[in-house]
Amino acid sequence: MDMKEALLALSACAGPSGAEQGVYETAKNLLSPYVGSVTKDVSGNLIGIRRAGKRAADCILLDAHLDEVGLLVTDHQRGLLKFTSIGTDPRILPGLTVQVCTQPPIFGVVSAELDNEEDKAVDPDKLRIDCGLSEEEAVARVPIGTRVVYHTDAFSLGDRAVCGKSLDDRACFVILCRVMELLQDEELPMDICVIGSVQEEYTAVGAKTAAYNMMPTEAIVTDVSFAETPDTPKLDSSPLGSGPMIGVGPILSRRMSKRLIDLAKQHDIPFTREILPGRTGTNADEIQISREGVAVCTVSLPLRYMHTPYEVVDLDDMEHCAQLLAHYILSRKEESGC
Repeated sequence: MDMKEALLALSACAGPSGAEQGVYETAKNLLSPYVGSVTKDVSGNLIGIRRAGKRAADCILLDAHLDEVGLLVTDHQRGLLKFTSIGTDPRILPGLTVQVCTQPPIFGVVSAELDNEEDKAVDPDKLRIDCGLSEEEAVARVPIGTRVVYHTDAFSLGDRAVCGKSLDDRACFVILCRVMELLQDEELPMDICVIGSVQEEYTAVGAKTAAYNMMPTEAIVTDVSFAETPDTPKLDSSPLGSGPMIGVGPILSRRMSKRLIDLAKQHDIPFTREILPGRTGTNADEIQISREGVAVCTVSLPLRYMHTPYEVVDLDDMEHCAQLLAHYILSRKEESGC
């Protein structure tokens, strides 16, 4: 598969938390060639399953969330839309173009009442979305509760990077599709369940329900983490292009983390360790306490400018993440003697 083209296609879809239906069909079309079935559960999760073909097989769950940060319309004010945030930072919003998720979609710009003090942050309560509508048009066309997402087109940045919205976490869903492509000719003794989960940015309800339903033997959660920029602490970030970030922490399986690290060394895959001393801030937090508990680890993709319209990932990092996950699954095959 062409991971760049897949990423551009997913980035173009509007799928804020709680309204991911806009990204479902594109994600389904990307995953379908590599699994036996793709379905949607009652929570809205995309679930792709490749069966081992034997009873009582172990199940490895691979998770990446499909939702993106956005806004939620809360009121109308003289034709302008008042809103609240779903994971966005209000400091970056003034002047941005946005897509209002109506049918058909309409577009607008975030405006603000600016104070005279130039060094003072914009008051979030003074931000509005201007769609060029009258009060009557706004009320009729944009019901309260309508979702809003960034309106930016993804594009190449240099030779190996891609920049755009919602790369958190759709870049990792592309990685999981690539994993399944790498494994398509391999006989596996376990079921592989790929989850494109919903609402990670808000409630993580998708991961909770999917893990409870699928009852995995173990799970690998793929999400983005911070790539180095001039203002990020080095202990909390990894350079773009440094490969997968393998999670190490108290709620993560030491066995799984060690195996990932050993496999990265064995196959000359660049990696860094991501130290997660408490909750991980990913779906791993919910999956690991599903039912009687699930062994879980995280593999993170370095990403710059998280939760902005211009997130940046490296295609080599994506390929290295996919190669590492494929080697992990194959190592489980060898362990079983198949």
